[in-house]
Amino acid sequence: MLSPHLALEKRRQLTEDGYCAIDDVLTRDFLEELRQETDRLLDAMEHPPHWKYQGSDLHVKGSDNPVIDRLVRWGPAWDALRAMGLGDFTSHGSYIILSKPPGGPPLYWHQDWMDWNDPISVAPWPQYLFLSYYLIDTTVESGCFRVIPGTHLKRIPLHARLTPAHAQGGYHVAEGDPDMFCDHPDAIDVPVKAGALVIGEGRALHAAHANQGDQRRTLLLGWHRRPFTVPSYWTGDVPDEILRRDPDAKYERTRVPGGYLR
Repeated sequence: MLSPHLALEKRRQLTEDGYCAIDDVLTRDFLEELRQETDRLLDAMEHPPHWKYQGSDLHVKGSDNPVIDRLVRWGPAWDALRAMGLGDFTSHGSYIILSKPPGGPPLYWHQDWMDWNDPISVAPWPQYLFLSYYLIDTTVESGCFRVIPGTHLKRIPLHARLTPAHAQGGYHVAEGDPDMFCDHPDAIDVPVKAGALVIGEGRALHAAHANQGDQRRTLLLGWHRRPFTVPSYWTGDVPDEILRRDPDAKYERTRVPGGYLR
């Protein structure tokens, strides 16, 4: 359980930088159960070529798999979110198995927000989160998570040079693309121990190193979102765009940041 002080510090980091990590969220027994289940699922399927940068992209619904359902409902994670004031987030009800094999290439820089036409995009609070559980210890050599802090709130030149992620173009970028795979000077590496929880803001630019190790680097990633409203804990300024936002309006979805990313 996070102490009140640590919970507030983690929320501050997530709010300002777009990520935070919490150690030992999975128990040793559940971690081993997840390893066995993900290995079973990965070994039973073909891995198409367009998965090469992610390693795998296997979506598993909790309603279809009791082990994943247990992860969706995992109490220590929800306790941490509530302690951070993020109890109004809801899970998509599934997890994505992202497993980079030995020798797997890096994952390109990208962000996963698809509502850039909506004024909620300027939200200065966490709005769209992924919860990632790493099933082995991660290092730069084994393909740890990378993030460029603050890019969920502030545009940088790299935004304009990136191909939209995944099926929108990222699957087909050339290995070594100088922008998609750049060693950005502001990038932070986030190595963690197995069983840790990495929480990331979907609007932030993030990536992963290549796996130069000798075992799979598997993580389970679940998407969580909150209502398009002001959080109850928020005491800072609320952007005018959100105050004027029509809650009944419909906005065309896009992965390409527009004018709301300044």
